[in-house]
Amino acid sequence: MSDQQQPQPLTWVVTGCSSGIGEALVRAILDKGDQVIATARPRDGVSGGDRLSALKDAGAAVFELDVSSSQEELDTKAREIWEIFGKVDVLVNNAGYIDAGIFEEITESFLINALRTNALGPLNLTRAFLPLMRARQSGTVLFSSTVGVYYGAPGASSYTGGKGLLETVVPNLALELAPFGIRTSLLTYGYFRTEVMAPGNIHYRAPRQLPEYAEMNRLVAAGCAASNHNQSGDPAKAAAVVVEAVKGTGRWQGKQLPLRLPIGKDAISAIRKACEERLAICAELEGIVDQTDL
Repeated sequence: MSDQQQPQPLTWVVTGCSSGIGEALVRAILDKGDQVIATARPRDGVSGGDRLSALKDAGAAVFELDVSSSQEELDTKAREIWEIFGKVDVLVNNAGYIDAGIFEEITESFLINALRTNALGPLNLTRAFLPLMRARQSGTVLFSSTVGVYYGAPGASSYTGGKGLLETVVPNLALELAPFGIRTSLLTYGYFRTEVMAPGNIHYRAPRQLPEYAEMNRLVAAGCAASNHNQSGDPAKAAAVVVEAVKGTGRWQGKQLPLRLPIGKDAISAIRKACEERLAICAELEGIVDQTDL
């Protein structure tokens, strides 16, 4: 293949890159020869850029960005990134956090804070980049979701609620963006061995503790602690799947990027089980619940 036929390197923006899937994605992108702007928010008095020093040393550009910022701030950040790097081919909305809490014990403001980072922030950042992508008539926007949206778990409302919001908004967004050559996909991750369940990363900050839920809260905390560093998934392998899916290379040659991309054996299993349960309900109740037409 001649130099003229070689595909041009893509430019990626990945949020939430200080550890876990985000960090693995940046390294996988660099491994394929693409350009990547890794972002992180400031934390504990350390700037977002300084938190990403290892990725900078690996060859990534680093940028401080907090997805929970206002739309105006995110618009400014998007334009700044575009002006510096000339384009963004792929936006990966990866940033997020888990704040566990029994629903009755959390408040509206608690839930909104979680939604702001896990759902509204990614949507606002996407909105900031869309005018620039539309002008080029190309781009790919990815949203990190979780297999947890396919089943219930005590204490998970604020986290899976945000991901569930993305699961319902993004299919509409995909139809709106397709005429402009912009692809959209939800990355439905299973459980991967990251620091997400580590003390200090997963939080239990419900504004009140009701005695009736004491045992349930104990079991939630114990379950999260037991899963920490015992997840079966390899973040590097997950990242490799995402990069291949976007670029259409390796195992993804000849395949299209789907609207919903399950990642991990446990993701496949949980999604299949949820779909089978819903189909069984439809089969059982057909002839009763469908007798509603005028």
